Amino acid sequence: MHRLTPAGYRYFLSTLAVFLVAAIPAFAAAPMTITADLSEAPRKLWHAEISIPVQPGPVTVTAAKWIPGTHMPSGPIDNITGVVFRAGGKVLPWRRDDVDLYAFHVTVPEGVSTLEVHVDAIVTARVSDKLAMLEWEKLLIYPAGVPVRDIHVQPSIKVPAGWGVGTALTPAGKDGETTHFEPVTLEMLEDSPVLTGQYFKEIALAPDVTPKHYLDVAGDAPEDVNLRPQFLTALNNLVHEAGAMYSSHHYNSYHFLLTLSDYAGGEGLEHHQSSDNGVDEKTFANDQSALVEADLLCHEFTHSWNGKYRRPAGLATLDYATPMKGELLWVYEGMTEYLGDVLAARAGFRTPEQYREDLAFTAAQLDNRPGRTWRNTEDTAIAASILRADGPAWSNWRRGQDYYQEGELLWLDVDTTIRQLTHNRKSLHDFLVLFVGKGGNTGPMVVPYTFDDLVNLLGQVVPNDWRSFLHERVTTLNPHADLAGIEHGGYKLVYTDQPTSYERALMSRRGTYDGWFSAGLRLGHDGVISDVRVYSAANEAKLFPGERIIAVNGRTFSPDIFGQALKEAKGSSAPIHLIVQSDTYVYSVDLNYHDGEKYPKLERAEGTPALLDDILKPMTNVQAIPTEKKP
Repeated sequence: MHRLTPAGYRYFLSTLAVFLVAAIPAFAAAPMTITADLSEAPRKLWHAEISIPVQPGPVTVTAAKWIPGTHMPSGPIDNITGVVFRAGGKVLPWRRDDVDLYAFHVTVPEGVSTLEVHVDAIVTARVSDKLAMLEWEKLLIYPAGVPVRDIHVQPSIKVPAGWGVGTALTPAGKDGETTHFEPVTLEMLEDSPVLTGQYFKEIALAPDVTPKHYLDVAGDAPEDVNLRPQFLTALNNLVHEAGAMYSSHHYNSYHFLLTLSDYAGGEGLEHHQSSDNGVDEKTFANDQSALVEADLLCHEFTHSWNGKYRRPAGLATLDYATPMKGELLWVYEGMTEYLGDVLAARAGFRTPEQYREDLAFTAAQLDNRPGRTWRNTEDTAIAASILRADGPAWSNWRRGQDYYQEGELLWLDVDTTIRQLTHNRKSLHDFLVLFVGKGGNTGPMVVPYTFDDLVNLLGQVVPNDWRSFLHERVTTLNPHADLAGIEHGGYKLVYTDQPTSYERALMSRRGTYDGWFSAGLRLGHDGVISDVRVYSAANEAKLFPGERIIAVNGRTFSPDIFGQALKEAKGSSAPIHLIVQSDTYVYSVDLNYHDGEKYPKLERAEGTPALLDDILKPMTNVQAIPTEKKP
């Protein structure tokens, strides 16, 4: 393939969005069909019957590999089992490709126009005894080498008796426990998960807003789907605030799909017209437990605009076999992290103070991330597919998906810089109008963009050397986080001896003690070290992840005893004496740390404009959040 010139590439991108909609051919007389059978969902064994229009001769079909939104080759090929191909009533032999293990080769006999495929899937995530979330790639086999927007599918789903169904797909009829949907492209099928559950409820949101929005919720118990008024009020506010922030919609309707289960697993996965959101069963049952996940639905909703509608060119692939390029994930995910957190505060999922507590923790985490001295933000994005599954051990040195939080600080910096340059007359909202809103309301479509597009749009908002601005923050090595947005916003990052309410909630959920910003240790409540911060006192003491602290200054370990030892050592010269177990061995370790407990928070910088407070002001007349009744 010849290489496009820069001008040619820009023209290609500008016309691709039109092509994605206008160039889709009419549905074939015999579209591909798939019936997902989740009647055995509680057994974690699902089935599918698929028919694919074919011509006689060699045929290659495939499972999905690069799943949009996961930023890695995460297709569940290892759990696709029981595969049988039939044609003309006969079972056909097949052979897996030697190199592409997702692909299957079959020879279709003469006189046959339809290939029938049976698939079983072993599913251990997003399913419990009472609910299931179907992401179609778990059961999907489809023609290889064809753009997924050119493959048409007639989908159906069979669920256990009495279970409800929620999805952005359009129902076309029902036959017993099987629901049939209107035909869609394979691209939109994969982008339209289905939630089903015994304890299920669909709730209409913001009835004054068009297009329509719904919350589809399923839980492990009947009371789970009766969500608190505080949550529902904030969710209704979110619909209004997002519409105002983005000045557009790019979906025909939108479904927040929410699972409340201790067994179905956590999730946050974006789609054009819906989102797959999974939390523990009682997460939204009270204010404290809801605080940590307050931005989840806001983040995934934002992706409908930033990530699904506007997508980096490297992630806008034509099929699920082409590797994705993640260099702009600091926009795709980082800007979404920033906007989702802002929306959470504007809609009332969090108070402005709780937003600042979350932001302080994020900023402090990145400012105490030694790995930033060798790996820049861009590399965390480029290497996303090899960083997403890593554990906590030495994660501060390796770095992980830091493009989320680095991007949040960067786009706060952009927002406050625009406000400073325009004397607070313009903001990031003016960029968003150009970025996601200028085309007006549309159905789901993809409009790719490049780094140059970002620079040009920011320049239309306010003249500035945005190219250098972004390059400096994304591609250079800096031992410290980008705190300029916080400081321009009228605040500064400080450390105190008491954790904020947000940090207490976060550590309670994680079951950890936070000695990270002090001695450089992250500890479980049982004393097991999950990570040691490089360049910290704990690192100097040669402690390492996986060890277990069993005693502190002669007393059996507990988080309170460890914290008390940090307080008592402040200002003294005596080390903290630890007894540490590693494998089957026990050692004495002296921890030379004398600065007490440290927890991050934002403190108002007096005499500076409080731009951060302005950012958090709602853009609509939001409903007041009901006060939680104390027991």
